[in-house]
Amino acid sequence: MKKYIYETNGDMAAAAGHCAAQAIRKAVKERGQANIILATGASQFEMLRNLVVRPGVDWLRVVMFHLDEYIGIGPDHPASFRKYLQERFVDRVAPLQSVYFVRGDAEDPAAECRRLGMLIQTHPIDLACIGIGENGHLAFNDPPADFETPDAYLVVQLDERCRRQQLGEGWFKTFEQIPCRAISMSINQIMKSRHLVVTVPDERKAEAVKNALEGPLTPLCPASILRNHEDCSIFLDAGAASLLSQKQ
Repeated sequence: MKKYIYETNGDMAAAAGHCAAQAIRKAVKERGQANIILATGASQFEMLRNLVVRPGVDWLRVVMFHLDEYIGIGPDHPASFRKYLQERFVDRVAPLQSVYFVRGDAEDPAAECRRLGMLIQTHPIDLACIGIGENGHLAFNDPPADFETPDAYLVVQLDERCRRQQLGEGWFKTFEQIPCRAISMSINQIMKSRHLVVTVPDERKAEAVKNALEGPLTPLCPASILRNHEDCSIFLDAGAASLLSQKQ
């Protein structure tokens, strides 16, 4: 794992966006297209803002998947991750080669997981741009996460701390409005990505970052599995890195 720490969120996001763009250009040059995964949430605002303006990226050769979506929420809901990525990424770089959204409002969530799983099997992922949750989750794989499942997408239960984070970030007006279930890409599928760009701003993530980077490798901190990835770059601002004993 390569760790980069910056004083500000802006500097961190610019570096992460630059790294992601490099990975996309490399994949297009070497394999003719780039298959990417994008995360959502407040932690990705600035990184995506930087990524979409990077020069020299042939977006027509990019296929996008996304990590997760609440079950029962349509693409027009203010908290929809499809809406988030449509507005903050797809509309700004379109046209892309293909976009594969998680349909949280699908009538059969298990069938939606199978649909996405079949699609991603034919698109080996070159780059995943992800974050780390306050409870250490990756995507919506809350602790204790399943490190072993071969399924690419899962129906998962959201724990209280995860749902509290969504409330704190302002996606919902009340805790009761937050869905208890979601469709999430699995840990195993995330780890199949050739390169990971992990962007983690804010002091509220400091405990999770310390556990992920310096604690035991355990499903109780899902992000700790990132240390096993062969090409993972993690970008932190000063707040997110504030509890680390090793800043280098």
